[in-house]
Amino acid sequence: MHVDVLTLFPDMFEGVLHSSIMKKAQDQQAASFRVTDFREYSTNKHKKVDDYPYGGGAGMVLKPEPLFAAVESLTSSAESEPRIILMCPQGERYTQKKAEELSKEDHLIFICGHYEGYDERIREHLVTDEISLGDFVLTGGEVASMAIIDSVVRLLPEVLGNEQSAVHDSFSTGMLEHPQYTRPASFNGLEVPPVLLSGNHAEIDKWREEQVFQRTAERRPELLKDASLTEHQQKLYQQWKQKRD
Repeated sequence: MHVDVLTLFPDMFEGVLHSSIMKKAQDQQAASFRVTDFREYSTNKHKKVDDYPYGGGAGMVLKPEPLFAAVESLTSSAESEPRIILMCPQGERYTQKKAEELSKEDHLIFICGHYEGYDERIREHLVTDEISLGDFVLTGGEVASMAIIDSVVRLLPEVLGNEQSAVHDSFSTGMLEHPQYTRPASFNGLEVPPVLLSGNHAEIDKWREEQVFQRTAERRPELLKDASLTEHQQKLYQQWKQKRD
């Protein structure tokens, strides 16, 4: 996978893209990254990329010319059609399902905005996706794009080292992950559940299924509506519904 980022603050990406899983992905040639300051594509002698909105209003709006020119430059020799992602609080709310969808692409381009917003022609005629991390506003799209890039790249084959790591993550199954414990078995009088020490893998799997259901029901019950439930979890779901009713 190749990932391009268009931003006015390329230095923000240095640590993120060259550390931890992102570095490992590059070392294994599973992913490559290129960060571009789209101010370079401004035709204004002062390299201006924003202007006042027509009709008046507060703030400045990103102009279409630099971003259209930047995307054209990045895709002129591309072997496949990229997904061009606009980071925007008005976009579709990001989910693990979207991460899995994007992880199947060969080329992603992230546009990180700043100022008050984008010229609407960027939304309508340049991008393929508009994505929001949630119902809040950030100073720019940089932090949001870093989060999405991380969530996508970690799903690429061989990047995590253990293929099951991503499979059992919270939200990958539509529900929250079960509790995890490690050594020591007893810490300050706090004990690891005995079933995890039993060596009985059938009972451990059953316990984990129950914990996944209970944790999701307690913390994010709305997820249960569309979750993929095992046969055991379906029984737990019916019991849970009866108690609620």
